[in-house]
Amino acid sequence: MKSSSALLRSTFAISTPGRVRLRTLVYIRWVAVGGQLVTLIIVNLGLNYSLPMIACLLTVGVSVLINFGIVVLRPLSQTLSDRSAALWLAYDILQLSMLLYLTGGLQNPFAVLILASITVSASVLSRISTISLALLAAVCISVLAFWHEPFPGPQPVLDLPPLYVLGVWQALVIASLFIAAFVGSVAEEGRRMQEALNAAQMALEREQRLSSLGGLAAAAAHELGTPLATIAVIAKELSHDVPADSNMADDVELILEQTTRCREILMELGRAPETEGGEPYTRLSLGTMLDEAAKPYLTEAVNLTRDFQAAGTAPDSVEPILTRSPEFLRAVGTLIQNAIQFAKSEVILRARWDSETVVVEIIDDGAGFSAHLLDRLGEPYVSTRAGAASEGEHMGLGIFIAQNLLNRTGATLSFANQDWWDWWGAGAIVRITWPRRDLETSTSETERVGEHAGQ
Repeated sequence: MKSSSALLRSTFAISTPGRVRLRTLVYIRWVAVGGQLVTLIIVNLGLNYSLPMIACLLTVGVSVLINFGIVVLRPLSQTLSDRSAALWLAYDILQLSMLLYLTGGLQNPFAVLILASITVSASVLSRISTISLALLAAVCISVLAFWHEPFPGPQPVLDLPPLYVLGVWQALVIASLFIAAFVGSVAEEGRRMQEALNAAQMALEREQRLSSLGGLAAAAAHELGTPLATIAVIAKELSHDVPADSNMADDVELILEQTTRCREILMELGRAPETEGGEPYTRLSLGTMLDEAAKPYLTEAVNLTRDFQAAGTAPDSVEPILTRSPEFLRAVGTLIQNAIQFAKSEVILRARWDSETVVVEIIDDGAGFSAHLLDRLGEPYVSTRAGAASEGEHMGLGIFIAQNLLNRTGATLSFANQDWWDWWGAGAIVRITWPRRDLETSTSETERVGEHAGQ
C-alpha cells in the first residue's frame, strides 16, 4: 500500500504551479486600459480639463501593445508562475503610477486604484510576491506625493493643502502594507487549508476504493464458489464413469485440474481484503479495528502494547462492535504511525469504553510535542516534534487529515505531553473521544457509502 506521505507528495506536486491563468490577467488589463481611456476622454473633452493627452495616450498605448503581443505570441490558457504573475502586476502598478504622475499625483482621486494590483496579488500569489508588490506601490506612492505634474482641475488650478496630500499618502501606504500583510495572510491560509482538505479527500477516496475493490473480490469469490463446486462434483462423477482408455478421459482430467486451480484463485481473492486490513464488510470489535489500523506500521524497533478494556466505572460494559471504516483505519493508523516514528522503544495503544463514551489513547515514550505547537496541532503543515531530527521531511498534513477524518465519525482529538513526574517520563499523548452511539452509527454509514461506491 502506498504510504500517506507518498500520496500527499504526489497531490502537492500537482498543486504547486501558479494559480492564475494568463487569460485572467489579460482581461484585467483590458478592463484597466478601457477605463483609463474612457476617463481621459471624459476629463479632457467632457470637463474641458487640460491634460497632457499625448503623454497619457502613449502610456496607455504601451499597455495595449503589450496585451496584443501577449495574445498573439502566447496561449491565454497558460498558467503563470508566481514570479511571472508578480512581474505582470508590477508593470500595472508602474503604468498606473505614470498616469497619476501626469495627472496630479496623489491629488488625483483615482490614486486609490494603485491598491488593485496588490489586492489581486494577495488573493492568488505568494506572500513574498504580495509584500514585494506592496513595497513597490509604497515607493511609487511616496514619489507621487512629492513629484508630479499639476492637477488638471478647473481654473485656477486646484491646489490641495500639503497636509491633506500627506494624509492621502499615509492612507495609501498603510492600506498597501495592510493588504499585503493581513489580507495576503488570510488568503494564503485559506489556500493552504483548501489544498490540505483536497489531500485529505484524496486519501479517503483511495481508502474507500480499496475497500470497495476488496469487497467486490470477496463477493465474486463467494458467488462463483457454488457453481464451481457443482462443476467439480460433476467432473469427478464423469471421471469415475469414463473408462481410463477413453478419448474423453484426458478432457475430464483437465476439467478437474482447471476447476481446482479456479478454486485456489477464488480462495486467494477471498483472502485479498485481509492484506488491506480485513474484509471491509465484516463487523469487528473495537480492539480488532485498532489492531487492523496499527498492523501496517508495526516495527521490530518499537514495541506496541495493547490495553483494551471496559472503563473502571463500567467493568461489565460490552466492547463496541463496529463496521470496518476507511476513515477510522486511515486516521487512527496515521496517529499510530506518528507515535511509532517518534517513540524510543514503546507505544501504548489504550482503549476504554462504557455505555456512553469510547476513548482511545496513543501514548509514546518519545520527546513529546513541542510546547509552542500544542495549541496549533491539527492545523495543516504543522509537524514539529521536540527533538525531531528530520522535520523538513514531513509535510505536516498527517494529523490534519487524521483529525478531519475522525471528525466525520463524531470524534474529538486532544494532544498533550506527559507530566515530568509521570513514571513513563517524557512523551506524547493523543486522546480520541467518541460518543459511543456516534462511533457505532458513523461506521455503519461508512459501510453503506462503500457499497454505493462499489456499484
